Amino acid sequence: MDIRRLDRLALSLTGESVSRVKTDQWGLATPCPDWTLYGLVRHLVSQNEGFAASARGAGEPWAVWRDGDLGDDPAGAYERSADEVTAAFASDDVLERSFALPEVGEGFAVPGRIAIGFHLLDYVVHAWDVAVTIGAPWEPDAELATAALRVAALVPGEGRGAGAAFRRRIAVPDDAPPGDRLLALVGRDPSWTPRPC
Repeated sequence: MDIRRLDRLALSLTGESVSRVKTDQWGLATPCPDWTLYGLVRHLVSQNEGFAASARGAGEPWAVWRDGDLGDDPAGAYERSADEVTAAFASDDVLERSFALPEVGEGFAVPGRIAIGFHLLDYVVHAWDVAVTIGAPWEPDAELATAALRVAALVPGEGRGAGAAFRRRIAVPDDAPPGDRLLALVGRDPSWTPRPC
């Protein structure tokens, strides 16, 4: 599995959703209970910047994971952050480097291959968050959905819940489509719909 190529597909999938957001939609509530659409995209920009810093060996400070600035052009800010993290992940030895992930825990670090898998999962799922909020399609290809499912299946059950990166798993039928199974594994309700304003 070429995790970096698949991560680029995840970034692109999310970028397609973000590019469809209209000016009057940034204040909409999302499936992420703590974030409006604007807050969610700010999180995505911050995460891209944090993962890029971590790939360069500078991911320990919390500030590098929280400074995402959308300015007057949230979609443009997202694309710039996607370019930054893609460039950082392109380094020859990045898959073996140690990535600091302070959001998981102080001093927590994993090899680049695993960190990029986490990043991929996050962006496939957040692409759905954005898409479902604005009523746009979310169609990860089969290879990307399968890769994200593999990573999601490895996320432990403990430590999930309100305020955590993932909510508790949701039960879906065994024959549910791969996208629905993926969402349920990370605690998203595949039947979520936007609340009326």
